Amino acid sequence: MYDLIVKSGIVVDPSQNLHGISDVAIEDGKIAKIAADIPAEEAKRVVEVKGKVVTPGLIDLHTHVYSGVNANGVDPDIGGVRAGITTMVDAGSAGCDNFGGFPAHILPNASTEIICFLHICRTGLNTTPDIFSLESIDLDKTIEVIKDNDGVISGVKARMVSPALEIMGMEMPRLAKRAAMEAGVPLMVHIGDTMKRYNANVIRELLPILDKGDIVTHYFTANPGGVLDSNSKLVPEAKEAHDRGVWLDTAHGQMNFSFDVGQKILDQGVVPHCISTDLTVPGRRNTVHSMTEMMTRFLAMGFTFDQVVTMSTENPAKAAGVADRLGTLAVGKQADLSVLEIKDGDWVLYDILREGMKSDKAVIPVMAIKKGKVFEAGWGPRPWGWEPDSA
Repeated sequence: MYDLIVKSGIVVDPSQNLHGISDVAIEDGKIAKIAADIPAEEAKRVVEVKGKVVTPGLIDLHTHVYSGVNANGVDPDIGGVRAGITTMVDAGSAGCDNFGGFPAHILPNASTEIICFLHICRTGLNTTPDIFSLESIDLDKTIEVIKDNDGVISGVKARMVSPALEIMGMEMPRLAKRAAMEAGVPLMVHIGDTMKRYNANVIRELLPILDKGDIVTHYFTANPGGVLDSNSKLVPEAKEAHDRGVWLDTAHGQMNFSFDVGQKILDQGVVPHCISTDLTVPGRRNTVHSMTEMMTRFLAMGFTFDQVVTMSTENPAKAAGVADRLGTLAVGKQADLSVLEIKDGDWVLYDILREGMKSDKAVIPVMAIKKGKVFEAGWGPRPWGWEPDSA
């Protein structure tokens, strides 16, 4: 007997070319069967989701969930399973000096799965700025902490921002790359300097450092150091990075997403692989709102729903190194599902420059199912819940 049947939903799983009404049966925390009209009496519990969309569990590739340690860290379940998201990647909230709180306090108390990337700065985001001297990086200890937390830490994070580059120049990302290589994990690099102080051409030095499996995050940033040059042309190194297998992630954040920049990049043919939030407490409240709102933004930009699902499931699973069990509803894989409502209406989405884009569809979270356990969505980050602004 199955533990759970998720019944009558519109199953959308581009990894298997699925897009139609089906039931999903779950047993022992894994996907057991996908078929039409699985008899309800074959399960201990049935969840009826007729008219709703069922996707592989959404994966937010860039978040900050060191709640109670970092001032802006979001409670992982508020941004995770209670927002329709089953897995979150913490993108460098902690460094080698203060990572210990994650396995001791955050991971055991979260129903949302958290994948950790370790900041190259020793104290992560506990200091502002993060890197403020040469002593902010301890390469040997960073490598040691990653190896000591094998299976918990899955990558290294570096931020191409002031004053780190003014202090260390390109030695900073090169040290981060060295740490990642010696520890056998990918490197995620934040591009775009919100302080607007360093040379915009630094992107052309950075991108050749990155190898297949590394991640560029904030791909649509309008800040100096993004992938467009002063003439709004895509730097050739961006396409070269894409072609050799570097993952391109659009993490929104409080200051790093522009519709105009994104459209100019798309017009030049180098499409991002992943959607993410760069979720923080103030970001959730003021600009980012939710992963599902990020999906709505990409629908408004002309992507199909299946493309948006791939960018929120299969691709981030591969980028985070968990595609062996997540990012798909294939039988035998972990039973992570997101149940969504696609709501018609007149909406307007704003980027960080307060440029608006209209959409007639909004993606609303209904529930997350993590390892077969059901979590209803919470109220949402806006005073009226999950919906975007009305047009």
